[in-house]
Amino acid sequence: MFSAAGDYDRFMGRYSMLLAPQMADLANVKAGQHVLDVGCGPGALTGELVRRVGAANVSAVDPSEPFIAAVRARYPGVAAGVAPAEALPFTNGSFDAAIAQLVVHFMKDPVGGVREMARVTKTGGAVAACVWDNAGETGPLGAFWRYAHEIDPNFEGQDKRVGTKEGDLIRVFEEAGLRDVTGTMVIARITLPSFDAWWQPFELGVGPAGALVAKLEPAHRVQLRDRLREAMPKGDFHQDARAWAARGTV
Repeated sequence: MFSAAGDYDRFMGRYSMLLAPQMADLANVKAGQHVLDVGCGPGALTGELVRRVGAANVSAVDPSEPFIAAVRARYPGVAAGVAPAEALPFTNGSFDAAIAQLVVHFMKDPVGGVREMARVTKTGGAVAACVWDNAGETGPLGAFWRYAHEIDPNFEGQDKRVGTKEGDLIRVFEEAGLRDVTGTMVIARITLPSFDAWWQPFELGVGPAGALVAKLEPAHRVQLRDRLREAMPKGDFHQDARAWAARGTV
């Protein structure tokens, strides 16, 4: 789905890197622990975990080979491998904490994926995850999905995916067998010099939004861009992108 780590950094990475410290805090990651980044992408959360516990104590998995190659290049010493969340290549109780940042809504089996995260986490350890508030339209792409649907009513956005509305992740965590499950919201606050700086990465073809932009006829692409320009902040571009988060104990 995502082909180039650099393009992902410019598109979603500008948000996910701001969520990483909050997710590490939510899982109470601290020195001396061995932690797992599930669905690591090109390493926004991985880098934060390395800063806290050292590369030798971080493992990371993602189904994308290019992303894993990027993590290996960026964070030598991290044990990074290609694997889906639903089939983690680790023995039971291998980690003190397992975190999935902006991943659960892409899992083929969200409950199964979180259950796998719990399996590889020690008893008493933490499992944490977050997903953009796409259903509430306060995620980074809320306005994009709304106006994209105006242009193509048949287009399926992200708001129906698991985890995108309040309470979703709590339910998934509880069904996966975690205890003491709590929910919260994490926020990525970005400032950009202009609307164009926000829009340009949409044209890189990254993720479902980029794929949609790439498929649009040129006139429809301009229509979508201009409709968003009217709706979004003028001048310096400020955005609070919100995500639902959950934490549970194994």
